[in-house]
Amino acid sequence: MVQRYRSRISGPLLDRIDIHIEVPAVKYRELAERSEGESSSAIGGRVEQAREVQRERFRGTKVHSNAQMTPRFIKKFCEPDAAGSRLLELVTDRLGLSARSYSRILKVARTIADLEGSEGVRENHISEAIQYRSLDRKTS
Repeated sequence: MVQRYRSRISGPLLDRIDIHIEVPAVKYRELAERSEGESSSAIGGRVEQAREVQRERFRGTKVHSNAQMTPRFIKKFCEPDAAGSRLLELVTDRLGLSARSYSRILKVARTIADLEGSEGVRENHISEAIQYRSLDRKTS
């Protein structure tokens, strides 16, 4: 039923969504666990730092965030390292990604790099961004 429902969503519509992931139900044991995770304020601080990096990056332009990047900005600011390029090529060919999906992956990877405080987009950023495109994966 899930696959039938997903097939009703057109590819061009999915291409316009930056992140799509499946979120499984959380088991009681995990909910009841008392381990400390990263605090909301720490996460918020990282997000604010990444937003500031983006404001600086796009100062003097009409672009305010990575999500708004034009192809020219994507080419300038989202160039992955060699390993990231190889991974992106492999995944693009294997999954048959559209040009729009390819661009979305690069924008999300740039944001992941910003959150990590990384100057460049590396293979691990590309890999994580690909994981956020679960509906692009061909299913049998």
